[in-house]
Amino acid sequence: MGKDLVLKILRHEKTNEIPWVPFAGVHAGLLKGYSAIEVLQDADKLYESLLEVNKLYTPDGMPIMFDLQIEAEILGCELRWSKDSPPSVVSHPLASEKKIPCLCKIPDENSGRIPMITDVMKRVKKEIGDEVALYGLICGPLTLASHLRGSGLFMDMIRDPEFAKDLFEFCAKVNIAMTDIYLDAGMDIIAVVDPLVSQVSPKHFEELLSESFTAIFDYIRINDATSCFFVCGNATSQIDVMCKTNPDGISVDENVNLIDAKAVTDKYNITIGGNIPLTTTMLFGNQQDNMKYVVDLLDNISHDNLIISPGCDMPYNIPPENTIAVTQAIKETDSVRKMIENYESTETDIDIELPEYDKLTKPLVEVFTLDSTMCAACTYMLKAAMDAKDEFGDDVDVVEYKYTVKEDIARIKKMGVEKLPSLYINGDLKWSSIIPSRIEYFNALKEYM
Repeated sequence: MGKDLVLKILRHEKTNEIPWVPFAGVHAGLLKGYSAIEVLQDADKLYESLLEVNKLYTPDGMPIMFDLQIEAEILGCELRWSKDSPPSVVSHPLASEKKIPCLCKIPDENSGRIPMITDVMKRVKKEIGDEVALYGLICGPLTLASHLRGSGLFMDMIRDPEFAKDLFEFCAKVNIAMTDIYLDAGMDIIAVVDPLVSQVSPKHFEELLSESFTAIFDYIRINDATSCFFVCGNATSQIDVMCKTNPDGISVDENVNLIDAKAVTDKYNITIGGNIPLTTTMLFGNQQDNMKYVVDLLDNISHDNLIISPGCDMPYNIPPENTIAVTQAIKETDSVRKMIENYESTETDIDIELPEYDKLTKPLVEVFTLDSTMCAACTYMLKAAMDAKDEFGDDVDVVEYKYTVKEDIARIKKMGVEKLPSLYINGDLKWSSIIPSRIEYFNALKEYM
């Protein structure tokens, strides 16, 4: 039974199989012909789509909804909706004033879209909950605080750490309230999803965030439930401090070497999940590419305390046959290994011409992201970069290149960009998977003026 397999792995028990947990967020809608807006707002369409995920991809575990803006919307953030990705936050209620929201603002079962979500949770639980481990995803304290405060939060962490820590603690209370709501709706696993963790140093994490995350995972545990800590971006240096907050599992994306990260999580007896590349393999690859990646991963990593998943929320337009290929590679590894014995990469070369950086007449800021409409860390990196337009106007050019666009992937490779998101000025790498403060950023820009 898939559910038992996932729960055993997260309890660190020995098993003969490896669980498969596809993060089919808005991608679930594609399977039934529904847009991201429809599956994130319409209970019946979300329910239909999730049952189709279960039918096509035979998962051992699956999230009900992958939307990190649910809590932010309830707390007053305005959202921009998209047909093929989760919404993005476009306003920050605490941007102009540093204050901790009133505890009366903490969500309850009647807030925002929660009634729709819990309705679907209960229906899916009744239909497939005995066979599939169901995940309730909540927006972690750092990302939620960023939604509320905006990019000013990163300066707060330096100049007013006491306020930042108080805001994180408030957001942890929101997380605990969401945990209660989702456990009452029948969720087996609570995943705290915080992509911005990769954007802060381990020192800042330990000093300002560790207590909040630990409180959340302790709360989940005392309620006899299971927890996961999802992070995006290059969180390599944060894996150790994440482990110290004591989640049952950690999930990482393609920016992290899963084998190296597992060496760390194994020291703490924590399960690790990941990290099939979302775009180069799942979105733009073919079935053989996906099979090859999974088989190679399984052949090179220990199978205890391991869950195989996409690197993060699956892009809407991933071809279903690619995800089916992943399923087959996990569940029928030996036969698939034979199928790909003569595998040859079909990577297409796209000719990209880079700017003549030494001849530019004004600074060119290039932001390389997974996709700022999908990835919270990328959203805030791009927002930080765009601050230059407010300060310097047309004296600075800012452009985003997305890892969801084939031509941009070719540019990213030609530039030698190793981690996403990254920010370059006139071809020089300035910040890799770390969001700069406004002062640092502006000072760097002035050197190119």
